[in-house]
Parts: sequence; structure tokens; C-alpha cells
Amino acid sequence: MQDVPELPAWLADLLPVRRAVSVLADGCRIHRIDHGEPDAPVVLLLHGNPTWSFLWRDVIARLSGFRCVAPDLLGFGLSSRIALHEHSVERHVDALAELVEALGLRRFVLVGQDWGGALGPVLAARLPERVAGVVLGNTSVVLPPRPRGTWFHRFARLPVVSDLAFRGLGFPQNALWVAQGDRRSIRGPVARGYRWPLRHLSDRSGPLALARMVPDSFEHPSIAPLRRGEAWLREFVAAGGPLALVWGERDPILGRALARHERAFSGASVTRTPAGHFLQEEVPEALAAAIRAVASRAGMR
Repeated sequence: MQDVPELPAWLADLLPVRRAVSVLADGCRIHRIDHGEPDAPVVLLLHGNPTWSFLWRDVIARLSGFRCVAPDLLGFGLSSRIALHEHSVERHVDALAELVEALGLRRFVLVGQDWGGALGPVLAARLPERVAGVVLGNTSVVLPPRPRGTWFHRFARLPVVSDLAFRGLGFPQNALWVAQGDRRSIRGPVARGYRWPLRHLSDRSGPLALARMVPDSFEHPSIAPLRRGEAWLREFVAAGGPLALVWGERDPILGRALARHERAFSGASVTRTPAGHFLQEEVPEALAAAIRAVASRAGMR
């Protein structure tokens, strides 16, 4: 166990949870929220691009009685930085799998949003005996018929200008409110909380790398592992595994993706909300309710 990085007072006030740091075999540090009693039922919460475990704070506040583990992906939050070319689905899942095994997490509810929702099933395919239930929000596990990404992902592949925007200007973490149903939900200190870990120019490879990890063709290197994750989730639900979908329908990035996930997982419970992409900021109670329901269906409580 390593020393936990200190937060400035204003940010610590927004994040009144227990935190910890683990060191992977390759020397990379994984920072995480690890809140709740050690022997309580576990919820593993995975964030996406360009956020960090801070994203889950209001959901965690509604999950008393659970141990909530929310790691920062490599390159994000307070975890170690890696080079732009080192980011890949496999690299992130390797790190998450090592962390899960090191912490001895078993029979947990897997929760993911954005890239966290896509990485989660790939992790589960690697460690299937450890997952008791799944909750997904505004993500893309089911691949579209023609993977192209949105304008945001296509922009990330433009030479020079994407580097300038992502690494030079701090995009998109300085404009998260644009993707919200209620644009006031990410303002002031909350918006500053998302920007803070990526405030230095040298820290900003992660958001650009994850944007480029979104497949733009079936030849993209992310396709093979993402297909494994999708196949695992289809088998999990077909076998009676509990799955809940909680969606922000005003999300300009992935709001419409709910339809193909509903078609693929007809046994899932579905909660539609008027939230945007980062629904944790607008409807944390809906996510917490879905997590509790899935845990109950899995016999965890």
C-alpha cells in the first residue's frame, strides 16, 4: 500500500470518502476510492473519458452498506500516467484485472459508464467467476453495425489540431457541461474537480488516447477485445445474470445507443432519465437504486 495523494481542501470537501493507492507489478500506481466496510458486498465502479473516480461520489454516498471501489484508469485521476501509444483496451483491462485480484474482490456488482462500461465486460470475460451482476449507463458494449464513432471521435484522429485541442487546450474536460441534460450540473467547483487531475499539459494524453480507442472500422485494434466483452455479457444475461441499464436520454454522444442495448439484452431492467452523458451528476439516485436492485437479484444482500 502506498501513500494516498493529498487533495486541496476545496476538492477534499467534495470527495469525503476513503481512498487508497495500489502499485501494479510494472510499477504503475492505481489510485481508487475504497469506501465502506472491507467485508461488505462490493460494487466496482468504472469511469470513462475524461473523468476519474470523482465521478462516482454522489452514487457512492447513496450506497451505504456496500464497499464501493472506484479506481482511476491509468492516465486519469491520480493514477500513473502512461504514454499515448500505451493506451489500449488490453492495457487498461490488464491493470484492472491485476487490481481486482490483488484486492481479492469477488462476487461484485460491476458498474460502468462511457469507456468504463465497455472495459467492464472485457474485464468480466477475463474474471467471469467474480462478477455477480452488472449495471451500465451511457456506454457502448454492443458494437454498432458500422463502427465510425461520433464527430468527437473523428475529430480526435485529425492530425495536429486534435493534439492542440486535447493536450494544449484541455478538451474535453473543460467542456463537460455541453454533454449534460442539465448544463448546470457540471459548473463551478464540480467542473473544477474534473479538470484538476489533468491541469498540467503533461497529464493530458489520456483523454486523447481514449477518444482514439473508439473503433472507426472493424480493423481497429479495439474491436477484438470489445467483441469478447460483448459476447461475455450476452452469455451472462442469457444465463440469468442480472443486468440493469440506466440511461441519460439527452446525451448527445451515446443517448441513442440505448436502443441497440435494449434489443441485445431483452432481460435487462431499463431506467430512462432526462440526464445527459455524465448521468452520475444528474441522477445518482437512479444509478444507486439500480445497483441495489441488481445486488438483491444476485443474492448479495
